[in-house]
Amino acid sequence: MRTILHIDVNSAFLSWEAAYRLLNGEETDLRDIPSVVAGDPKKRTGVVLAKSVPAKKYGIETGEPLMSAMRKCPRLVAVPPTFGLYSRCSSAMMELLSSYTGRVQPYSIDEAFMDATEVIKNLHMEPVEFANRLRERISQELGFTVNIGVSCNKLLAKAASELEKPNRTHTMYPQEISSKYWPLPVREMFGVGRRTEVKLKRIGVQTIGELAAMDLVYLRATFKSYGEVLYNHANGIDDSPVETSDEIKSIGNSTTTPSDVEDANTAHEYLLALAEIVGERLRRKGFRAYCVGISIRYSDFSQSQKQSVLCAPIEADIEIYEHAKRLFDELWKREPVRLLGVRMTHLEDGSERQLTMWDEQPAGNVRLDAVIDQLRATYGDDIIKRGSLADTSQGKIDSFKKRYNINLSMPGGVR
Repeated sequence: MRTILHIDVNSAFLSWEAAYRLLNGEETDLRDIPSVVAGDPKKRTGVVLAKSVPAKKYGIETGEPLMSAMRKCPRLVAVPPTFGLYSRCSSAMMELLSSYTGRVQPYSIDEAFMDATEVIKNLHMEPVEFANRLRERISQELGFTVNIGVSCNKLLAKAASELEKPNRTHTMYPQEISSKYWPLPVREMFGVGRRTEVKLKRIGVQTIGELAAMDLVYLRATFKSYGEVLYNHANGIDDSPVETSDEIKSIGNSTTTPSDVEDANTAHEYLLALAEIVGERLRRKGFRAYCVGISIRYSDFSQSQKQSVLCAPIEADIEIYEHAKRLFDELWKREPVRLLGVRMTHLEDGSERQLTMWDEQPAGNVRLDAVIDQLRATYGDDIIKRGSLADTSQGKIDSFKKRYNINLSMPGGVR
């Protein structure tokens, strides 16, 4: 039987902000007071992206307007998000996990799966003992806490990590499904969005256990092919592997939006922020790419993807953005969006470039991006801002800042 771990950072954005601020001399830990990461604290605009445990006690919820959160807790401390910092903290965690095994699959910026089957065998440890040691190492070396779910497959490992938080290890083995999994509300099962939850409640399904007991033929008739997925998930059935790659075949990034994105302009803002992050990663690793792809996940968990092969490779932020924007406009179904991703594939060495007659000042774009990369690395994200993101629907450019001047290059720690 496999041993699969799901590692999930507790209140990731707020934890990373707190760790960075403590590292730079602040005395107050944001995690110990009512605090949130949100759009623009000065204007009280934007939405809550992450909240501390003390803030949760006031009824503050992720995705609610910052103004509403401040009415619930007048002494609430709000700080703007810095997505670049989060990207670096995420990379540090992934490097730490990869120091144990190559069987690590980043699932989102603050989540990863690990196939620890061989690790625990070689270390002669029980799965929970290994998970606890891993959790303690992340806390000591990186300065933030995680929940770790332990099981025999990815589905149940993820469900386990969602149990009591923060800084806990939980198991969810098949023999524990009836006591730990089936009593949960059906909305907490992976793959059940708002629309699916409404449909399930219409047929009398309130809990995961009630869904597991449903007739498979009836579920297929009601939900078509997705009915079998729901049935398998409710019964803890999942044989998907932990997907890894030993070589860089693509470079990308994605973000789960704090609330549904229902207009193109807001989606374009997220795409521009993602294009900046992806472009910087391409240049840092010395690549250009011939193919741009985007992914969209809707509020009902359905997904769409589209890509475009280019006649010449690119690495400039604005070029990546323009292609991603075009693909989004062609693909979007005018339904609420919860996740957006940009990915570059068909990579090549970026040390030389063959121009085409259609290129419009590509070298100038790349040189400008390289200068911006260096400025931000040296002086921090605030040193320069893109005008088109200066006042977005999620707040100012702070919502899309790319990185802070810290070094996470050492495997397993902040230096």
